[in-house]
Amino acid sequence: MTDQAVQPTGAATGRHAFTGRDRELRALREDIGRVGLHTLSGHPLPHSRVLLIAGAPGSGRTALAEEFVRRIQDRYPGGVLRARLTDPGGLPVPTERTARDLLAALAGLGTPAGARRPAAPPPGADEEDLSEAVRTALAVRGPTVLLLDDVADSDQVLDLVPDSRECLVVAVAAGPLTGVPDVRPCALGGLDRAAAVELLARRAGAAPRIAVDPRSAEALAEACGDLPTALALMGGWLGARPKLSVHDAGTRLAALPEQPELPEQSRPPEEDDEEAEQGYRKPLRRRTPVPLLRTFRLVVDSLPRSYARTLRLLALAPAGFVDPQTASALAGCSVAAAHEALEEFVQLGLLRELGGERYEVPGCLDPLLRAELAAHERPAEALLARARMLERTVRRLQACRAVCEPSGSEARKRMAGMPRALRFAGQEEARVWLAERRPALLAATRMAVAEGDGELDTLARRLVSALARAFDAHREPDEAAPDLYRLHELVLAVSERCGLHRESAAALLNLGDLDAHTDRLEEALVRYRRALDAARKGRDEAATARALESLAGTYAVLADWARAADWYGRALALRLTRGGRADREAVARLHGRIGAVHTHEGRWEEALRAWRAAAAAFRRLREPGENARALAEAARVQERADRPYDALRTYGQALDAARDADDVRLEGALRERLADTCERVGDLRAARTHRAAAFHRLREDQPPYRPDEAAYDQEAARTPAAPHDPAAPHDPAAPHDPEDADSAGERLVVPQAEAEAAPLQCGEARH
Repeated sequence: MTDQAVQPTGAATGRHAFTGRDRELRALREDIGRVGLHTLSGHPLPHSRVLLIAGAPGSGRTALAEEFVRRIQDRYPGGVLRARLTDPGGLPVPTERTARDLLAALAGLGTPAGARRPAAPPPGADEEDLSEAVRTALAVRGPTVLLLDDVADSDQVLDLVPDSRECLVVAVAAGPLTGVPDVRPCALGGLDRAAAVELLARRAGAAPRIAVDPRSAEALAEACGDLPTALALMGGWLGARPKLSVHDAGTRLAALPEQPELPEQSRPPEEDDEEAEQGYRKPLRRRTPVPLLRTFRLVVDSLPRSYARTLRLLALAPAGFVDPQTASALAGCSVAAAHEALEEFVQLGLLRELGGERYEVPGCLDPLLRAELAAHERPAEALLARARMLERTVRRLQACRAVCEPSGSEARKRMAGMPRALRFAGQEEARVWLAERRPALLAATRMAVAEGDGELDTLARRLVSALARAFDAHREPDEAAPDLYRLHELVLAVSERCGLHRESAAALLNLGDLDAHTDRLEEALVRYRRALDAARKGRDEAATARALESLAGTYAVLADWARAADWYGRALALRLTRGGRADREAVARLHGRIGAVHTHEGRWEEALRAWRAAAAAFRRLREPGENARALAEAARVQERADRPYDALRTYGQALDAARDADDVRLEGALRERLADTCERVGDLRAARTHRAAAFHRLREDQPPYRPDEAAYDQEAARTPAAPHDPAAPHDPAAPHDPEDADSAGERLVVPQAEAEAAPLQCGEARH
């Protein structure tokens, strides 16, 4: 599994079949339908049945859970969802992250026929809302199995148990979960001796050593504690030595000294209480059985030096996920050599194969590899290995995005210069790679930000930028939004730690956009205010203007017109001090937005001045279409102020501008407005003429768009959540698109014209 490893598919693939545990499998199957104490007392629980598989590290608890789920999955048409609730290193996974990944997995499975798809919670939603969304989605989906591996405490299970008795939850933990009501535990020890010997023989290969010396085989299984992981390690070690007898293998194992528990990778005890208050989650202290320690030591000590170093460096792999590229970068060797080493580790039982050249470090071996890393690698060497891995990941993500660029582009040229192992053959290959590696990639970004004492901050920023660009290229915006929210939060953490105010402003603007896009307006206001402070500290005028506009737009959506006008005015004042083309476009746009806000307030004179200023600004920019639209809004304000004859003259000016823009559809819509105004002043002949001309310019099967009385579209008031580069200083002064919905005021949308212009009539301005 990767990260907390949400997997919607079947059981993990592997080349070694499951062995033993027949009694436990029967008991688990019976527990599904067994009546609980709450049911007997007349108060059945409203949520799903929870089965617990508990055992020490190396007891095969995860393998048993996978086998059990594989055998019963036909009874649950909703499918199987998996989540690992403890990160490598022993840190419990936050429920927020698990819930997000479960929701993503459910979206990938699709919605069963006849079931409605619940609304997804917005990016940035809190843990309670996300947990409720998971429970609701599972209850709506119908009979589904939820496999929760490596559970740290009862709360992690209770947060995710669906409110449906049709579903089944299978929890895997090191000990009892006393906080879960009516949980059905299945405690694991070692395998029975016959199954232990069978597993040993299967992993040792085809040589008849086990069959010809059954007593030595039983003694060897006993020395391994009958633990499946220890037996797999011992069998793999025997398989690599076909000439060694079982008796000699037992002698070698017995010669190893009894080893104490390896040191925990945790903070000093005196810091625990203080850091717990600050939200620090301590690694779980789980004791590794001595037989597993001894077999691990026997196998590792027999490895060649290069293989041993590669193995311990795998402790740095994000979320325990490994592929040849990752191993190659960590060890500083070729991809082919890394692939060969990984295959050898699979044969020895040190890695679990996932298929498609993907592997994972077994959870019970992760603390042992970390102890090996601490004992044999200097911190500087480990940091260098991690930096190599992150750099390789950045380049792979750059290739993942470049494959979506047009042929001959700069990105394509850079990708062509990369080594063949880093390139992708096409977009589909890159998309599948990104989907499969997504949890590990997110884990790599978290690791880069949290570890290295700030020495990896530059790499972390580059990694976040590359990952955000890859998500933008291969995923839909709504699908990628939750992950982008996490990435922007990580960028914010790094930039604030490094005192990079411009990057802090960019991250806060992105987070505010995502909050505003999902109607979390109060949260968006907080983000935008913080972005404004950061931009001012960094003396980034462009980001300052962007934050001011975003604050104004959010207040406009909240219908707080006074504050909206105030913030738009501040943004306008700042833009007027700058002379670039983008700033002049922003000035025109801001005049229009101020006019729209004043229109909503009923302040006709202020609105008219703002719209005329917008029209003049667009005229100076040589954008006659935008000029015509601004003049049309000015005319509408005059109509509302009961000045219809002034409105006729202004509509005529707008019609001239529309002709200069050669926009027949806009001209038709303006003639419709002219017709309405002519009717109001009693000039019915001119009204008929204008309406006939408008009819010839607009398709008969599609009536012209007639804007309602609101001159301001509240959705357009909100600054669009345009993508920003999280690793570069924010530049909000992007070129203005005249066809964008954010141009001044309300846009006139009309169908394609089909005829020539009609004669000029009442109210038209003449040259």
